[in-house]
Amino acid sequence: MNKVILVGRLTRDPEVRYSQGDNATAVARYTLAVDRRFKRDNEPTADFIPCVVFGRSGEFAEKYFRQGMRVSVSGRIQTGSYTNKDGVRVYTTEVIVEEQEFAESRAEREANGSSYNNNSYNNNSYNNNSYRQPAPAPSPSGDAGDGFMNIPDGIDEELPFN
Repeated sequence: MNKVILVGRLTRDPEVRYSQGDNATAVARYTLAVDRRFKRDNEPTADFIPCVVFGRSGEFAEKYFRQGMRVSVSGRIQTGSYTNKDGVRVYTTEVIVEEQEFAESRAEREANGSSYNNNSYNNNSYNNNSYRQPAPAPSPSGDAGDGFMNIPDGIDEELPFN
């Protein structure tokens, strides 16, 4: 099975071109900076993953995605090769995106001080809630600070699975 799920930040605004022919199709390209789970010598590291999106999803990316936004994509890895103008064989690897969505709320974007213009998202007519996440709920007092709630002792008996 060839399935990829990534969450990262856009390194720049998506670049969109349209195919030739009667039915011109949008082809959007962007790169996601995906943090590595383990860091070497406490230095932040990331992988930069090229992504390609076709059709209406490509148009959506062009209209709503901006540099610095945190997005989630799923799709498949595709490899290829070509010969450049110097006659050298170049090998490529990219993610063909099948699904994409925002991976942070507007409140989180503003708290992180993202560099893109939030007004371009807010002032347009596209207001489909399936592409926006609500602001995060306040953390319970038992929050460990890692995004997960601590389960109180003795609650195991009430869970439907063990």
